[in-house]
Amino acid sequence: MKIAICQLPHGLAPGTLAWSSFAQAVERERPDVTVLNEMPFGPWAARHGSFDESLATASIAAHDAALPALRELPGAVISSRPVRSRNKLANEAFLLADGEYQAIHHKQYFPQEPGFFESSWFSPGRPGFDAFEFCGLRFGVLLCTEIMFNEWARHYRYQGAQIIAVPRASGVSLGVWHAAARMAAFVSGCYVLSSNRVSRRDNTEPCFGGGGFAYSPAGELLQETSEDLPFIAIEIDTDLVTRAQSDYPCNVRELREWSAVPTFPPD
Repeated sequence: MKIAICQLPHGLAPGTLAWSSFAQAVERERPDVTVLNEMPFGPWAARHGSFDESLATASIAAHDAALPALRELPGAVISSRPVRSRNKLANEAFLLADGEYQAIHHKQYFPQEPGFFESSWFSPGRPGFDAFEFCGLRFGVLLCTEIMFNEWARHYRYQGAQIIAVPRASGVSLGVWHAAARMAAFVSGCYVLSSNRVSRRDNTEPCFGGGGFAYSPAGELLQETSEDLPFIAIEIDTDLVTRAQSDYPCNVRELREWSAVPTFPPD
């Protein structure tokens, strides 16, 4: 299987030059799956400190309008989009394959700081971190900040996952993201594949740092996107997953009755 990662410009919209460049790259590489960044279309509403209904509606509309364009891409797509949840939004990870939309997961962990006031904007409408199968492989999704909590990467490994997709909308300090991704690969024995937004480094909040990356099941950095290389396809070798998941630290036994993964109710 071939899976693509990318860095996509802030405020992406179908019909623009940026979209055409991205679609051409997908057509050229023809990956089985393309991992897009977190909520890739339209403005980043969570830059505002409080929930605003008009901005929420605009964000939903931007992602709804992009679904037909996503369906025209070769292969499948993993990304996320805003959907209604209680009096806020839910950040819903999804798989779009063969024209069919499948909701996968609602983001559970939210920062609350300048540029990323996500706790004010989002509340999950469904619990859990559940692996899913596509084309004979098992995937898990961790949305951006969720990769910082490596218990969930290990949780996916127990569900038989081989690939963890990490759509992001993160800033310019990339070191912590690489550290988290590498640890996620170590503890799960999965490929960890992430895409991110990118924006100009000016005084606007927030500034998105790009830097999509692919880590092997052994925690090795395989590829990283850049301005010159914004789209990269990775070949998945399931034998590497099998070996990593039978080696340390994936083979460390747990006292399962003492190590239930904690869950926290939404605020």
